[in-house]
Amino acid sequence: MKIGFELNLQQSQKLIMTPELRQAIQVLQFNNVELKDYLEKQVESNPFLEVQEKPSQMEKEKTTEVKEDKIDWQEVVEKYDDYSYKAYSGSSEEKQSFESYTSKAQSLNDHLRSQLGLVVKTERERMIGDEIIDSLDYKGYLSMTIDEISVHLKVDPDEVEEVLVKFHSFDPVGVAARDLKECLEIQLKEKGIFDEKVYDIIDYHIEDLACNKLQHIAKSLDITVKRVQEICDIIRMLEPKPSRGFVLESDSIKYISADVTITKVEGEYVIMVNDSDMPLLRISNYYKNIMKNSDDKETNKFLNDKFNSSLWLIKSIEQRRNTMYKVAESILKHQLEFFEKGAKFLKPMVLKDVAEDIEVHESTVSRATNGKYVQTPRGLFELKYFFSSSISKEGNNDGMASTSIKTMIKELVDNENSKKPLSDQKIANELNKRGIDISRRTIAKYRDELQIPSSSMRKRY
Repeated sequence: MKIGFELNLQQSQKLIMTPELRQAIQVLQFNNVELKDYLEKQVESNPFLEVQEKPSQMEKEKTTEVKEDKIDWQEVVEKYDDYSYKAYSGSSEEKQSFESYTSKAQSLNDHLRSQLGLVVKTERERMIGDEIIDSLDYKGYLSMTIDEISVHLKVDPDEVEEVLVKFHSFDPVGVAARDLKECLEIQLKEKGIFDEKVYDIIDYHIEDLACNKLQHIAKSLDITVKRVQEICDIIRMLEPKPSRGFVLESDSIKYISADVTITKVEGEYVIMVNDSDMPLLRISNYYKNIMKNSDDKETNKFLNDKFNSSLWLIKSIEQRRNTMYKVAESILKHQLEFFEKGAKFLKPMVLKDVAEDIEVHESTVSRATNGKYVQTPRGLFELKYFFSSSISKEGNNDGMASTSIKTMIKELVDNENSKKPLSDQKIANELNKRGIDISRRTIAKYRDELQIPSSSMRKRY
């Protein structure tokens, strides 16, 4: 056995994660909103990057200039001879934008303070009212007790109680309640409902109501199940979260912008990658001239790095656009029946199918689809929606997509007899009759994902 030190030449291929490659991967992962923010930061930090005006904007400005030069002043004078009230506009075709009709959502705190100012008489009452508003939780309930508020403000508990009663007449009805029961009872009184049985169910059987144990409630209150059903329908019409519909400080609002649009034009589907909101980047000629004429080594190194970085960024954006287009095109080809007929005809598809079709790695398809949305004639969908596992079906080698199965389950539940709702086993038997091999446990799993209650919860008497 030979032991010693030797020098050997060996060829090997390795993927090195250069900064440029990391940037390209990062750009591909971004959705439209994230990419726009990222490009704005890059423009601020890289002097070579300039935002170019889009051709549509330049053409619009030129058109406006031509129109201004061709104003018919004789027509303007004739308009002034008309004594009726009319607003003159240089362009009769100009329309109000959609943003002109939108309004900013009002926060719950601001809404309550505007009502508080109309009912309080003293600064002391306003101080207590402000403290109550600041003590509301995300549901609109009072998170502090009356004693805690009185100690904090150094006022009498009766004064806090008097101001709190005024809140119970505010909009939304039920706000500043101390718990769910009080919230519901405030709404019942506002609607003029004073039936003792209704209040008994809220006070003593609210958990039975949530579990749909109507027979147990009927036996406890000595009334018919039908009467309990009617009372429960009334209670379910009430709002358990008064803050619903108002903007809260804790809300994390996420805006969705479609990254790809698929439209049907004259019988054919057209794919468009939505980059109209993106800044159109170009290389600055000013800094290119500085780089050519500079003799300082450090300056040249800095400018060369920024120049190469800007070129690679523009290339990465174009590469992202091409990848997104190819992925959407492949999805359209695989799921054409979905676009033509609906969700029941969605085929099982995995990342590998698209990756092989467009000749890229599965991880590239994953990055191109994760967190991105497509606007289609059938609605807005996340690109991941079109990828689903397969359920075997008789006479179909490819099987059926799990999304299609969920659509069938929802249709069966929507059309069931509410007095005899379908159990998970009956739904499984019905799908088995249609040639779909699926178990009861899988039905229960899909039903939970669809947020459909169990058969005992859906039963009506």
